[in-house]
Amino acid sequence: MKKGMIYELKIEETRFPGEGVAYLEDKKVYIKNAYPGQKVMARIHKKRKDRAEARVTEVVEKADYEIDPPCPHFYHCGGCTQQFVPYEKQLEFKEEQVLDLFKKNHIEGFKYLGIEGSPEDYEYRNKMEFTFGDFEKGGQLMLGMHMPGRSFSIVNTDSCILIDEDVRKIHNTVIKYFRELALPHYKIMKREGYLRNLVVRKAKKTGEILINLVTTSQLDINLDKLKETLVNIDYQGTLKGIIHTINDSLSEVVAADRIEVLFGQDYITEELLGLKFKISPFSFFQTNSLGAERLYSIVRDFMADASDKVVFDLYCGTGTIGQIAAGKAKKVVGIELIEEAVESAKENAAMNGLNNCHFIAGDVAKVIQTIEDKPDLIILDPPRSGVHPVALDYVIKFDAPTIIYVSCNPKTLVNDLKVLQDRGYEVREVKVKDMFPQTGHIECVVLIEKE
Repeated sequence: MKKGMIYELKIEETRFPGEGVAYLEDKKVYIKNAYPGQKVMARIHKKRKDRAEARVTEVVEKADYEIDPPCPHFYHCGGCTQQFVPYEKQLEFKEEQVLDLFKKNHIEGFKYLGIEGSPEDYEYRNKMEFTFGDFEKGGQLMLGMHMPGRSFSIVNTDSCILIDEDVRKIHNTVIKYFRELALPHYKIMKREGYLRNLVVRKAKKTGEILINLVTTSQLDINLDKLKETLVNIDYQGTLKGIIHTINDSLSEVVAADRIEVLFGQDYITEELLGLKFKISPFSFFQTNSLGAERLYSIVRDFMADASDKVVFDLYCGTGTIGQIAAGKAKKVVGIELIEEAVESAKENAAMNGLNNCHFIAGDVAKVIQTIEDKPDLIILDPPRSGVHPVALDYVIKFDAPTIIYVSCNPKTLVNDLKVLQDRGYEVREVKVKDMFPQTGHIECVVLIEKE
């Protein structure tokens, strides 16, 4: 086996997140976006003593379960990776990947409650972040997603089926408008250009829509005509606001140096399990609203009777889990790094008439060292990187009888679970919940109790 060479490989197994596993010269070869049953030509790009990594150059033989992807952008857009796999098969692979991680990390003896699919496997996203660019250098202006393997190439995703018709209308209106004006997109290497991103949020339950155009300050463009055009679209939902975000940062992250409200307001409201949540332009909110209702219902079920208990909601974001838990708790203390999210959490709690929620802005690893309350139950919902080791150490020192861990990354989840097991906790129940159909991502909810 040589690095840079192309080999024909049969995909035998799968592992998280959506990688195929083949064997060559008694070594495992991990191949992104390849699935069991396929025969592929793949180029080795990393080689280690016991394993290698490769990229598919051609699918020689399809698996017998494969279907035609329904989206016209699938083979060029990096947004989806699994549309050629029937949804039930996607769930089967995801379940296998999660259970394999648990087994390999010796996390056993728990009650497995199965995998639950998303209520919708298409048009489920309540937020989409599009990028302005071109597919070929100097080509026509595009608005969409980065092409896999060609990070500077943008695919115009005018027919994306992870979003609904209103969002597609907005996308197509915006790209048509700026193509006619022939304005330059931002080139990150040269640090020049005007158009950066279009971010659209549409609440699934309320139908409220927020449009966010992100540009640099390098040109001063009057956007009144664009605003008028967007306001006059025949929406199925309700347009609540159009904002213009000026972002001169050097990175590709959508950030704000300043925000101008062009129309209406700078937020929308979504409903989950009977509660209302204000979503501002940069708030974190689960992208699958109907899936989030089911995810948080699982958390609430794991809580059992907590009417006399103090609940800590760590990495609380805008306070969705904590407020849903508040109806079953004596008191909820939420901690979140992003101040804007904490302010939204406070507003949401007041809007929902919850007076037993207290939200604190700051680094979880530092804030929990200063809290006087002692938790009876801790809810962990960390980012993909997992719980910071310092924060996890303090979580353990609280000696709470029950921990509910909500994870969007099974790899970091099992690492944290091993630490908790070594410190006297036991994994009792595990439920896998799919929030991201057509992708390799998955959520897990784990009930953990003190031995």
